[in-house]
Amino acid sequence: MGTANVSCEQRDIDRYNRVVAVCSAGGEDLNGWLVQQGYAVAYRQYSTDYVSHENGAKKAKRGVWAGGFTPPWDWRRGDRRDSPSTVSGPAAASKPPAGTSGCKIKGNINTKGDWIFHVPGSRDYDRTQINEGAGERWFCSESEALAAGWRAPRG
Repeated sequence: MGTANVSCEQRDIDRYNRVVAVCSAGGEDLNGWLVQQGYAVAYRQYSTDYVSHENGAKKAKRGVWAGGFTPPWDWRRGDRRDSPSTVSGPAAASKPPAGTSGCKIKGNINTKGDWIFHVPGSRDYDRTQINEGAGERWFCSESEALAAGWRAPRG
């Protein structure tokens, strides 16, 4: 496979305007191979095609599944735990919902893809709904939200 031509077929565009594609070389699905070897995880937000590949890598403890790691979507949210993961996709929350954790700041992603946090009592707080499956989350402090790359609303 080291000398084969690689071709990629676009399947989607993500919220950052990046191409989501399936790549192959010599007739082999490279995305599936990477997940099956434990070098990548199935990113369920865009496809469930590689879940069985991931399950096989988990069972065989290949690649990242050989030890503990934090899934990328949790890492980007600021969760830096070094423990075995039970990945269930980007919807896996790094914090319990506000009602159980006391974290009441809402991290919302608007239609333009901007990461905005809303504090209790702010203009849009009551009408803002959190969809953790879309990457939205709860914060316990404004400084936590800022450190994770979110911003306060404008205006």
